[in-house]
Parts: sequence; structure tokens; C-alpha cells
Amino acid sequence: MTETRLPARWTMLWSRPVGWLLAHVLYRTAITGRSNVPKSGPVIFAGNHISFLDGPVMFGAAPRPMHILVKKEMFEGFLGRVLRASGQISVDRSGDRAALQLGKQVLDAGRCVGILPEGTRGSGAAGSISNGVAWLALMSGATVIPVAILGTRIGGEHRDSIPRPRRRLHVSFGAPFNVTRRNGESGRVSMDRAAAEIRAALAGHVQDAVKTTGQSLPGD
Repeated sequence: MTETRLPARWTMLWSRPVGWLLAHVLYRTAITGRSNVPKSGPVIFAGNHISFLDGPVMFGAAPRPMHILVKKEMFEGFLGRVLRASGQISVDRSGDRAALQLGKQVLDAGRCVGILPEGTRGSGAAGSISNGVAWLALMSGATVIPVAILGTRIGGEHRDSIPRPRRRLHVSFGAPFNVTRRNGESGRVSMDRAAAEIRAALAGHVQDAVKTTGQSLPGD
């Protein structure tokens, strides 16, 4: 069942240091573009998705705390308790308006939401994304930051594999932008256009990061 209450701010007090240790001690994460992230106000971090670790690594690398939309299947047992206690948001990928509404509440409070809009682990090229991120961006007016995450899975590794400790990872925060509804434009057209703009920005930023770092995508 999706939570409907705004996550408490105290959840970041312990989870932020843990995220930092994951990104900087367990793994060696090179981070670029942190200055692109606004120091205040609502922000949507939209990252590509190649591995189980993408969300945690993005969380640990970001200059601001975030509440990440995580598939509901992960909210089981001990891991589920950890995710709830760290302020993450359970989402049903088959369609979950309640999770999106909670994400909007987080953004309306001036906080940050993290989302992997491809929806499932794949090549990480952002060839397609869900409209959920577009809805959040349009309804909240939040700044969108495309995030390229590389190295959490490399060629030949299974989608379920976990990278060995101390591997070099790369997280790059791209240029901020906003999407808005145009005068006379229907809600559906606005949603589709916003999703296309976000997909293009994320896909382009991922390719730029691949060229800059020399770290290739793993393939589908």
C-alpha cells in the first residue's frame, strides 16, 4: 500500500551519510555537475537505469537529499523497512497516482524527488520513459535535472548483478530545465511533449557523459 503522508525530514539525517559511504567508500564515484543543482526549491532528479544500485548511488552523489520513487516490490522484509525509514516512496509501476501525488507533495514542500523514468533496468540510453516524470514536472513546476549514471553495470554483466566493491562509477548532473504547459494545449498533448523533452534531455546527457568519461553503457 502506497504511503500518503509526507516523509519526515529526519529520515535524511541517517540515510544521507549512508548514501555518501556507499558512493564514496564502498565504490569510487566520480561526480560532475553538482553546481547545476539549485541550492533550494523543488528539484526532480531524473536518472537513467542500468542496475539495482542506480538509485542509491544517485542518492549518495547528489548535493541535496531526495526521496526516490522505488518499485513496491522492493518494500518487503528488512529492505522494505530500511527504504521506509529512509523516506523513499513506494510506487506501483503498473500505474500509481497515489505515489505521484505524494511525490508532488514532496516537491510542493520545496524538497527533491528522484526518479528512474525508464521504469526498469535496461541499456540506460533512455530510449523511452514513463509519463510519470512529466506529470510531476508539469504539476509541480519543479526544476528537472537529468542524471547520467554509469558503471553500475558494464557489458556482459547480468541485469541483476551487483558491481564489485571499489569499482569506479560515474554520476553526472546535467543542465537544469523546466517544462510548462503552453496556452491552448490539451493536458494530454502537454504531457506527451513534456515527456519527450525530458527523454531527449536525459538521453542526450547520458551520451555526453559516455563521451566525457569513456565509460560505455552495458547494452540492453
